[in-house]
Amino acid sequence: MKKKVLATLLAATLVIASLAGCGKKENNGGGATGASTQTGTSTETTQNGGGEDLNFNITVWVPELAVELTKTQIAAFNSSNTDGITFNATVEAVSEADAATTMITDVESGADIYFFAQDQAARLIQSGALSKLGVKAAETVAAENTPGVVSACMSGEDMYAYPLTADNGYFMYYDKSVVSDDHVDSLTDIIADCEAAGRTFCMEMGTSAWYLASFFFGTGCVSEWETDNDGNFVGVNDTFNSDKGLIAAKGMYQLVSSPAFVSSSSGTQFDEAIPAGVVVSGTWDYNTVESILGENMGAADLPEFVVDGKSYHMGSYNGCKLLGVKPQSDAARSASIHKLAQYLTNESAQLERFDALAWGPANLNAQSSNAVLANPGLVALNAQAPYSVPQGQIHGSWWDIAKVIGTDVQESDGSDEQLKAALQKYQDTIAALFNMTSDEKEAFSAIGTIDGTNWDTDIPMTRSAEVTPTYYSDAILLHAGEEFKVRQGASWDVNFGVDGARDGDNFKVEEDGYYFIKLVVNDDLSEGIITLEKNSYVNGWTIIGTINGTNWDTDFEMEIQDDGTTFVGEVEAEAGSEFKVRQGHNWDVSYGNGADNYVVENAGTIKITFDSTTGTVTVE
Repeated sequence: MKKKVLATLLAATLVIASLAGCGKKENNGGGATGASTQTGTSTETTQNGGGEDLNFNITVWVPELAVELTKTQIAAFNSSNTDGITFNATVEAVSEADAATTMITDVESGADIYFFAQDQAARLIQSGALSKLGVKAAETVAAENTPGVVSACMSGEDMYAYPLTADNGYFMYYDKSVVSDDHVDSLTDIIADCEAAGRTFCMEMGTSAWYLASFFFGTGCVSEWETDNDGNFVGVNDTFNSDKGLIAAKGMYQLVSSPAFVSSSSGTQFDEAIPAGVVVSGTWDYNTVESILGENMGAADLPEFVVDGKSYHMGSYNGCKLLGVKPQSDAARSASIHKLAQYLTNESAQLERFDALAWGPANLNAQSSNAVLANPGLVALNAQAPYSVPQGQIHGSWWDIAKVIGTDVQESDGSDEQLKAALQKYQDTIAALFNMTSDEKEAFSAIGTIDGTNWDTDIPMTRSAEVTPTYYSDAILLHAGEEFKVRQGASWDVNFGVDGARDGDNFKVEEDGYYFIKLVVNDDLSEGIITLEKNSYVNGWTIIGTINGTNWDTDFEMEIQDDGTTFVGEVEAEAGSEFKVRQGHNWDVSYGNGADNYVVENAGTIKITFDSTTGTVTVE
């Protein structure tokens, strides 16, 4: 992976001040005036009426829906700033998730400004893909935006991003013909209404830690991850396994044990054969739900649940979208781009995105505008806000670890003993993250709906002796339609799917059978090719001997069969030829005719069958 971290920058405000205070700015480091171009920065300076304006060619990545608006906003910056700055911007459609993935793969070739989801901040900082804000810029961001979003921009004591939105949270949509308005505050009443109407109550549990954390936050539990100034995770304050956590698990059990419960967060559940009465989701589902329910659509904050006679309001995560600036090697260019970043995230720009895209602002003044306050989805989100927890930087493995709580609670009998066991299991797995050896952090594993698992178990892979970094799983029975990915260090920070794409789509199995999952990665981990193989370099079986014209110097692959234990290969052999079957291309484990070589009696093509459970070699 290219992690070329560019030179440390001057404070943006100081540089801008120098630009504004001089009639002419030398920008090529050598005292020359007039046009100049800096290799690798696409920076141009041009004379204008005796003074010097600053023209910069930049690339900007934003989601597709925001492309045209962003072009308009950059044009407005060009015409309004008083520092003589002009950006010739190429605005490209790149989603928030894809932007982060592409940036960390090759920072130098990445966009100068890009939108990204806040949970990507840590790995962007680690990869040198985010330029730290100057002191004054950070103070402005902190003063003008909601604290939760400001926190998401931080790593340690430093700020690395600008707030764009504060709308990545969840609340409750409900069908008013099923759940009455006077019941929306009570989880017990809502469940009863759904059961009575034969409707479902949809909220992701065993499939999403993001949603199930609602119960724990409602009882005052925390899961706060600590990062250093380089974005590395160094600790966690997690109280899920506690008396408060047990109360949360009891509240969760009330929902997941109901026949109305469905683990889903999709607004389309209101249009299923058995329609939903309630779906816990977010603003992104507003248009879908409204189109299905019409006047029967209700939106409200999450309800309260009662345990041992005491009420607890369900909490939630709140997240956001952020704007990042790539580090630049030229101070004037850097200062100018940061000035544009501040413009694109100010109150006016955030309100423009709300009007055009219905994105919920992070700016405090924008949040209090009449238009924002009148949006039903944002009204419900804001009602939930006092019970929400800012989604800071979270270790990539946590999502898989925590979601298992939902499955374990649903499969329990609701007793304190079994619920405590589920929470202890969770705590033990969290603790293991900080006890991983360097080898474990670098190791790859497969995870998905395979081998009887459901995205909750990492299946180990072993590195082979091949020159190119190559990893194999043991033989696994896979079924058509099953999906998986391969990831490093039991975390989602580095993962591969189809087409060699990092953070790509899931790999889908096409045909039933036993396979070894194989991963070949390049040295910088920017690409990883997954294939399903019928043998494995590290734990599969080969034939070697005086066969196929060789002399104990070439391994010939054997293919695993449908029983998962038998391997078959065909070779050409002369009468008197000898061979053995060995594992992993070495002599640690090998079989022939007992301990001796197997001697071929008749010349020709021979079929060799090997039973890996008994070590028996059969020749036909």
